[in-house]
Amino acid sequence: MRVANLDGRLVLLTGSGALDVERASGGRFGPDPQGVFDRWAEFVSWADTATGGAPYDPARLGPPVPAPRQVFAIGMNYRAHAAEAGFETPDRLTVFTKFPSCVTGPYGTIPLPARGHTDWEVELVVVIGVTARHVRAEDAWKHVAGLAAGQDLSERIGQLAGPAPQFSLGKSHPGFGPIGPCLVTPDSFDDPDDIELACTVNSERVQHGRTSDLVFPVPRLIAELSETLPLLPGDLIFTGTPAGVGMGRTPPRWLAPGDELVTRVTGVGEMRHLLG
Repeated sequence: MRVANLDGRLVLLTGSGALDVERASGGRFGPDPQGVFDRWAEFVSWADTATGGAPYDPARLGPPVPAPRQVFAIGMNYRAHAAEAGFETPDRLTVFTKFPSCVTGPYGTIPLPARGHTDWEVELVVVIGVTARHVRAEDAWKHVAGLAAGQDLSERIGQLAGPAPQFSLGKSHPGFGPIGPCLVTPDSFDDPDDIELACTVNSERVQHGRTSDLVFPVPRLIAELSETLPLLPGDLIFTGTPAGVGMGRTPPRWLAPGDELVTRVTGVGEMRHLLG
């Protein structure tokens, strides 16, 4: 099942196009894409029988989760990325947050900060569908609504400035949390623990990886995070990025005005952004 945000309205993406959920359900579910997560199980049951849809312009898609209450991000979660950043493979989670105001949709222009070095980071994004608290890893996928493509865009000067790194600020400029193009339920994948992801800048592939290479796979992320605090319906987890970021290159490479950034997650789709 593929769930999306079309012009700010909750839709299902079917073989026929986009199906407006409020209209198709006779008002049983509202139009707000964020509101559906508090009734996720009921919504899935209804959506399994829904049919129809109309053609749509993908450029009208917004973030499938437009207003998450919590946004978690995991650092150094691929061995090769940890190495290119000059770190050992971590033996415990490295967690920070991206402030929810940075979340944006899968297409459009993302403004670059006036000063700084902006880097790309393709990621698989997990969307929570059922509140998770003290969840065992073997039960973790039951708490996932779906998966999306994401970019953990990062302004490296601000991120690394000061006596203590400022990850959350450096990674939360407006537009620095694009997700999309839709949310895809885990049962749509042959193996949700082994998904391909890639990133290109101006058609040059700069990152490529598979989530089977995660140091801490999705079930462990949910289990460990939920030991500390509840994961709420509609929360996001940016699961980490593979090697190939600009900071790890010699010389370093940064995004520039006019660059086209394309983010792909197999089974989900692609996002396209122009840097401005």
